[in-house]
Amino acid sequence: MTLNMYLRIAPVALATLLLAACGGSKDDDASTAYCPVPFTVQSAGRLTHFKDGPGRDPRDVEYEAALNGVGSKCTLRRNQMEVNVLMRVAVSAGPSVVPGQTRVPYFVRVLGPSGQVVQGQDFTADFKLSGSNPRGQSQEDLVLNLPFSQISELGGYRIAVGLKPSREELDYNRQMGR
Repeated sequence: MTLNMYLRIAPVALATLLLAACGGSKDDDASTAYCPVPFTVQSAGRLTHFKDGPGRDPRDVEYEAALNGVGSKCTLRRNQMEVNVLMRVAVSAGPSVVPGQTRVPYFVRVLGPSGQVVQGQDFTADFKLSGSNPRGQSQEDLVLNLPFSQISELGGYRIAVGLKPSREELDYNRQMGR
């Protein structure tokens, strides 16, 4: 083959390669089909935190927090799916806010096919709240790895998320219908 022939074939070969790269792979389809969508646990989507002490009226609220969105994106690796969990936590200062760092506890749990927790971890979203800075929002980005032998096993995983209230805060949420 001569140089001219290579120069005529090269653009066609390059275009073919580029078009082939535009199509999704089987792994992309499987990671989308089996990617677990996180769900917010009932009574754990909102949290009202009171200052220490006996009062539990609106003047005693230190902060209120809410999960404003959860989602996931998945990538298949060798015998595991990497799940990138995204959570948006919003917080508002109450009348009893303590200036400085406000730590909002939350959890992520991976449930297996029979509903048992196979992975779980607690975290905090940190904010600097005060009377002059009464609101904050945080995007929490976590990476989980779900092992599998056969890709069909991935259909059994579920991801539960929520704010982590104390027993008293949970009772308050339930009482308020949250």
